[in-house]
Amino acid sequence: MSEVTYYVALPFVFSDDGMAAGEAAECLSANAAVMRAEALSRKPGHAGAIAFSRTGDPSSGDFSGAKLIRKFGDVPDDLSTL
Repeated sequence: MSEVTYYVALPFVFSDDGMAAGEAAECLSANAAVMRAEALSRKPGHAGAIAFSRTGDPSSGDFSGAKLIRKFGDVPDDLSTL
């Protein structure tokens, strides 16, 4: 099967332990993910947000690591768990 690239906007919200990932939003393009992440970073209670992409084969579940497109506001330095 062919590879597919997913574009995602992921907010980070304030929590008792500092910061936690919020609900991810899949987007149609890299530009849409950037615009959505910027909007999410401004919402009350959000520390910041990132736009990233992942490419892989949905049928096998094999995906490359997340590639950061852009970040807004206060987000964790280590994004390796995405």
